[in-house]
Amino acid sequence: MAEKRCYYEVLGVSREASDGEVSEAYRKLAMQYHPDRNPGDEEAVTRFKEAAEAFEVLSSPEKRARYDRYGHAGVDGGGAGSHFSDISDIFEAFGDIFGGSAFGDLFGGGRSRGGRRVHRGADIRCRVTLDLEEAASGTAKVVKFERHQACKTCQGSGAKPGTQPEACEYCNGRGRVVQSSGVFSVQRPCPACRGQGAVIRTPCTDCKGQGFLPGKVTRKVDIPAGVDDRTQLRLSGEGEPSPDGGPPGDCYVSIRVREHELFHREGLHLVCQVPIGYSQAVLGAKIDVPTLEGRHELTIPPSTQTGEVFTLKGKGMPDPRYGGRGDLLVQVQVEVSKTLNERHEELLRELAEVEHAEVTPKRKSFFDKVREYFQYGAPEE
Repeated sequence: MAEKRCYYEVLGVSREASDGEVSEAYRKLAMQYHPDRNPGDEEAVTRFKEAAEAFEVLSSPEKRARYDRYGHAGVDGGGAGSHFSDISDIFEAFGDIFGGSAFGDLFGGGRSRGGRRVHRGADIRCRVTLDLEEAASGTAKVVKFERHQACKTCQGSGAKPGTQPEACEYCNGRGRVVQSSGVFSVQRPCPACRGQGAVIRTPCTDCKGQGFLPGKVTRKVDIPAGVDDRTQLRLSGEGEPSPDGGPPGDCYVSIRVREHELFHREGLHLVCQVPIGYSQAVLGAKIDVPTLEGRHELTIPPSTQTGEVFTLKGKGMPDPRYGGRGDLLVQVQVEVSKTLNERHEELLRELAEVEHAEVTPKRKSFFDKVREYFQYGAPEE
């Protein structure tokens, strides 16, 4: 497979190009390489799809930011035109920058049914929340969302039971009317039936002639191991139905991963801060540290400094795309006890003498100070 070209190079714009410049560059390339202008030219089709993929990314502030930072890997590019199943998807996605649906109409592109153009249903979104352990192991979740469904009374026709929609007399049921525009014959949606090709004389009383009613849907979602916060999973065909007999849209499930009380995630790696005592840091020790699978024994070498990091290979998050696992990074923090008994204090003062370290003199208790006050009187100023 040939290496993918830089999206800025594809559109012929600089990295500082404005949104308007990006749109104008894509418009020119789309007109130049449109398949109807280049019949039988596979290279033109490839360039047409490549330009559409570049525009899809660079016209979105979020995708453009990820692309600028991570390149093609940041936007999941998989080959020229890989974001679209066919050319008609490009018409559906970007027809608006050519004045409504005129881009697809101009060249007769897009899916059609019975001689009229049909449109894909709208995409919808829902959310599911996971614990870090669920994100690490993978799980199945039930999601609930709302979308329109065919009216049971009229079976989605929009017409009152016993009646049928009638062919539009203005466009003869085609749903489109032809208008001349310079050297081209431009098709437009019929103004009488709004592109439907049919009119409903007696609408269904339940759906008011719409053919659809809002309803709740429940679906099971298989979530792969290693998903990160803000990952999106697609449920193909689970979006809104098409208003004119086309394919339905998709449902995008947005993943949210709760903050964990012990682990902080950094990509595929996990970071955990573990406290150790002063004697453990100085003399070394074997301690139990938490992992997603349970306890793990970690050897702390002598003279360990606070903030040092120990790596446990393969104890991090699994990679959902390429396999393998990240690491667990254990950062130790040397803690000083807030409560010392007399023996602790005695030993530490002996250590201070050996190290020739200056320490705070032993503090007298409140009762010691009261006793000395009455024995010797108040100290002189």
